[in-house]
This record gives sequence, structure tokens and C-alpha cells, in this order.
Amino acid sequence: MTELNTLSRRDFIAVSAAASGGMAIGFHLPGRAEASTAKGAELNAWVTIGSDDTVTIRVHRSEMGQGSSTAIPQLVAEELECDWSKVRMEFASVMRHIRENKVYVSFATGGSRAIRDSHTYLRKAGATGREMLKMAAAQSWGVPVGELKTEKGFVLHAASNRRASYGSLAEAAAKMTPPAEVKFKPDAEWTIAGKSPARFDVPEKVDGSAIYGMDVKVPGMVHAAIKQAPVFGAKLASVDEAKVKSMPGVLAVVKLPGDGAVAVVAERFWQAKTALDALPIAWNEGDNAKVQQATIVDRLKQGLVEPGAKVRHEGDFDGAFAKAAKKIEAEYFAPFLDHACMEPMNCTAHVKADGVEVWVPTQNIEGSLAAAAEAAGVTPDKVTANLTLLGGGFGRRGRQDYVTQAVHIAKAVGKPVKLIWSREEDIQHGTYRPISMGKLQAGLDEKNELTAYAHKVSGQSIFSHLLPHLVKDGWDASSMDGTYNQAYKMPNCKFDYVMRNSHVPVGFWRSVGSSQNAFITESFMDEVAHAAGKDPVEFRRNLIQHNKSWLNVLNMAAEKGDWGKPLPKGKGRGFAINACFGSITAHVVEVTVSQRGQVKVDRVVVVLDTGHAVHPDNIAAQNEGGVAYALSAMLYGEITIKDGRVEQSNFHDYESILIDQMPKVESYLSLTQGDWWGGVGEPSMAPLMAATCNAIFQVTGKRIRSLPLKHHDLKWA
Repeated sequence: MTELNTLSRRDFIAVSAAASGGMAIGFHLPGRAEASTAKGAELNAWVTIGSDDTVTIRVHRSEMGQGSSTAIPQLVAEELECDWSKVRMEFASVMRHIRENKVYVSFATGGSRAIRDSHTYLRKAGATGREMLKMAAAQSWGVPVGELKTEKGFVLHAASNRRASYGSLAEAAAKMTPPAEVKFKPDAEWTIAGKSPARFDVPEKVDGSAIYGMDVKVPGMVHAAIKQAPVFGAKLASVDEAKVKSMPGVLAVVKLPGDGAVAVVAERFWQAKTALDALPIAWNEGDNAKVQQATIVDRLKQGLVEPGAKVRHEGDFDGAFAKAAKKIEAEYFAPFLDHACMEPMNCTAHVKADGVEVWVPTQNIEGSLAAAAEAAGVTPDKVTANLTLLGGGFGRRGRQDYVTQAVHIAKAVGKPVKLIWSREEDIQHGTYRPISMGKLQAGLDEKNELTAYAHKVSGQSIFSHLLPHLVKDGWDASSMDGTYNQAYKMPNCKFDYVMRNSHVPVGFWRSVGSSQNAFITESFMDEVAHAAGKDPVEFRRNLIQHNKSWLNVLNMAAEKGDWGKPLPKGKGRGFAINACFGSITAHVVEVTVSQRGQVKVDRVVVVLDTGHAVHPDNIAAQNEGGVAYALSAMLYGEITIKDGRVEQSNFHDYESILIDQMPKVESYLSLTQGDWWGGVGEPSMAPLMAATCNAIFQVTGKRIRSLPLKHHDLKWA
């Protein structure tokens, strides 16, 4: 591994950015990022035990409401076999992580990987600590380690009826040589993991003491508002600073490096925002100002009829399709989408003579540290990075643009600066879910069995911009997720990809490729089932007989969702299933569609197979949040381009569902409990759009092949 002192700033930020895409939370007070409040002996970087038996477990992932700050300690505590009532958590120091050769492995919390990528080393940390405590007791009592057991914070020796608390053994245990190998407990023996204890993050959120990025206050802090080029890629032509410098509270006008943004710094945020709105700014917009929504869509359509990169070709699709007794063909469309985090992008930064300090709501505090070092022109060891709670992330806060901006502004004014993006700035300068189109074809034989299947994706690539080394033979796996890698048995199939990039910046959006491809694949699978004259669930069941986990999820969803039971006129029931981020999810959705075409989603049944479940209540909450997020996108969500810029600007034209639109959500687990661990946050939402649109078809007879629903006339007689 590259040593820190040989790593250039540019190399460091590149390495950290490549690991980005996640989340991380902390209730650190300003300036206290390095201050551990744990008292006692440290058994390893994850576990400290105090003489009063208090166990402090460190968390290396962000907390965006998904509950990782509780689930991670559960895994460690389970193997440690401590008393959960005496467990507390604190967030791991990213500075220590850098100093100690990445001791916490990774701070990135995207891709639903907080648990699924961490469980092995987290359990090892707990199990190692447990064995070290036993070793300390064995040495003290002069007995073999093999005669000892642990239970709820005590080491026990049955033969002599002796017991010692962890707190009394911790100091001696910390001096023991950690064992090279440890055994993990099977799920059936879990007493802490697999349960749903009260979450550590909830009390602070209820009493108002939790610190989000917007809450940060440091001595001498001033505020900045920013305006970025309205057309992506445009450059600053001129700015008349004199017009605003005498306005109340204004301290400076700062041109950001790269000539793509201007900030006004003032004593208060509203002073900065008011002056920024009054600031005369001219932009060199370039050729991108000619780009229209129709321009982008036309290029996608053209891609559907052009040769693409071969992603998966099996059998002889062309021959089987030509011989098919029935042919089904359709084109689908999914628009750009914004993350629309409730807390807009913000960061507080202070550049000093001896380094830089940042306070930031980020999905990857390691990436934020790297970005701050790059912007300040210092080595990573000169950065102190304080993590705050996140008011939403969904992939957006894996990017570090707002951190870089805050550091540049703070460096220019020589004071601690809190940069806050306005809501308009946040929506119009996102990193959007890629726009995409799909062309699908299926062939059925005389027995209405599926004999041929094809899916071509024409869309924008995330990897080609962020991680070009992951683009393989002209195709982007993130853009194809939810297509070629599903469990359906298809003897003659082909999956192709045509890259159609635009000037609009794109990034990871909750469930990434499956956010559009699950809608497209599962809506079309419904079309094929109806063409075959078969029940949509039964049709799918016949295609997944070989996959036990998929079959179990499908069967449970059908049972819990009352599949096949009659509904009154005006109500419909739809089904969809998808696998992504290591988990399998099925949704059964019940809708009411009025004859005037008004849609109300009444009930959503979610069945999930994650392999293992650490905190079931967290999973249920993630399912509910995923349904709400997906419903907003399905009903209203779209980012459109006019004259090279985003047309939407706030929640009046980029809407979210209201509380009275939220359906009843029922969550169930169908756990295979194999050797795999799946994610939750992203898989929880992927099938929702297709299941809902399939339910709408049951009522109206109208197929929804493009989103959002607000553009469709769903009236029926």
C-alpha cells in the first residue's frame, strides 16, 4: 500500500474519490474531530472498554437516517458478547485512518454497502476483542483459555465458578497479542444482531441537539452564497463587484478557480444571498447553450437503432425471434432526476497557516478530507475533517464539489466560511440520474413460452466521467444494472448498450441503474406475460425456478400481497421484482385510479432477501423511505434542459409526494442466509415504479412506457 508521505495531493484525492459513493454521520462538536470521548483500554481501533464496563464502538460510515450508526455497533457487540445496555458509539476519526494506514478500511457509504462491505472485519474486531478478554482472564486465573466462556460482558469459568467483568479485564486484555484466527457466531445464535434496539441517532434528532452541516457554528464564521454557470461548462466573462461591495454585511466577492462560479461573502447568509442576486454577472455560455431537451432525446432514440456494445449474448436471439409465434416490442424512457436532498449542499471551512479544517455533511469524509487538501494546497495530514449529520444524500453527497468550493472561498477571505447553496443552486447544479431509453423485444412460441429476449439501452454513462477505467468494451455496468444480470432464464437473449453522453453532469442516484432499468424491465415483463395470456406472477415464476432466493421472494410477495384476490372496479394490483446491490426485492402495489385519471397508491408490500438482517426495523424504515422516494420520482420527477440549462429550480416544479400521498407499506424478510450479505437502501426502491405502473394497467388498460406519470392521461371509462 502506498505510504502517506509518498502520496501526492492529486493521487490522494483520486484514490479517495474512487472509493466514494457512500455516507457517514457524526455528532462531533466543531473542532473536536480528533477527540475520542471513550474512557478505558482500547482493544483495537474499533473497541474501547472502560473500567465501569462501558463499551465504546466506533462507526466508520455516515448516518443519513439509514441507521448504520446502530447496526455497525450491533455486529461488533454481537461477537464481543458484551452487555448492549452498556454500549455507546462514536464516529471514527478519519485523521487516524489516514495516519494508521487506512485502519478503518473505508469511510464511503454509498452503494448500500455500510454493512455488506464491512461485516467481516467488524465481526472480527468484536470476536478478536472477546478472545483477548478471555486470554486476560485465563492468565489471571491460571486456567486454559478453552475452559472459558463469555456472556453479556463477563468472562466465566464454570469449573471454579469464577467470573470477571470486561471492565476489570480490559487493561490486561489490551496488552494481549490478538489471535490470528477467530470464529464467528451463526445467525441462529445472535442475541444483539438480528434484533431492533433503539437507535443511537434518534434521541439527538428528537431533542434538537443533533448537528447537521447547516447547524455548524464556529467562532468568527462568515457566510457565503454561490452562483455557478447556468449552462454546464460555461465560463465567467465578467462580474461587476463594485455594484455590491457597499451592500450591508458584504465582505468580499470571490471568483472560484476554473471561472465557473462566483461567491459573495457576508456577515450573514441572507446578506450574501441578497448581494449575489444583485451582482451583475456575464457568462461565456459556449455551444452548450444550444442544447435542448429534444436534442438529447433524439440522440438517445438514434442510439436505439445503432449497433451497441455487446453486454450479454446467449443462444441465437435473431433466429429465435424470427421464428416466434408472437413478437412483443416496446420502447421505454426514463428522464434525468435530481437527488433533491432536503438539506442543500453546504460546507464550513477554515484555512489557517498550519492547515485547513472543514465541517461537512458528506457521504465520504475521507473524500472530503482529500478534496480539502487539494483545494488548500496542503498535504492530507494538514487537514482536520469533521463529519456532521446529513439531511439526505442518495448518492449526491459522495461528490465533493461543495467542499472544494468552501475551501477556496475560505482561503480567499482568511476567515472560517460557511458556504450554503440555495435550493435553486442545488437543483440546477446537481449530478443527475442519467437519462436513458430502452428498446425491448420478446418472442413467444406456440405454447406461449418465452424463446427470445433482447434489451438495448441507450443512455448516459456515469463511469465514463467519474471512473473511466470501469468502462468495459464501450459499456458501463452501472447503466446496465437491472437488465442482463437478473435471474430470468432466457435461452436466446442479447443485451446491448449504446453510450450517449451529454453535457449534463450525471452521478449515482439511489439504486443507480436499477432505478430506471427495473422500471423498464419489469414493465416489459408484464407486457410479455399479458401477451402470453398468463398471470404476470406465474409467468415470472416459471422463469426463475432455478433460483431459490428469487423464487422465495416472489412467492412471499405474492402471498403477503394477496396476489390473485379480486379487487373492486377502479383498483388494480401490480407486481415487480429486481436484484441489485446484493439483495433481491419484490413489490406488490395496490392502486386506485379514478375515472378522471387520478392515481392513488394505497398499499405497497415489500419483500426483501438480504441474506442476513442486522436491524430489522432499520430495514423496514429503509423500505418505507425507498417507496416514498420512488413514488416522488415516478409521479413527478424529471430534470429537463432548455438552452443548455436545467429548467427546474425548486420544489414547486421539482415536486415530492405529500404526506397524504404516502401509502401503507408492509415490509417482510425472506432470508436465504447463505454466505452473502445484501444491501438495503437502494434495493428497497427499485421495483416500485414498475409494480405501480403494472397496477395502473390493470385498471386502465394503458401501458406506461415513459416517466413521470404527470404527463400521462390515465382517464378510463
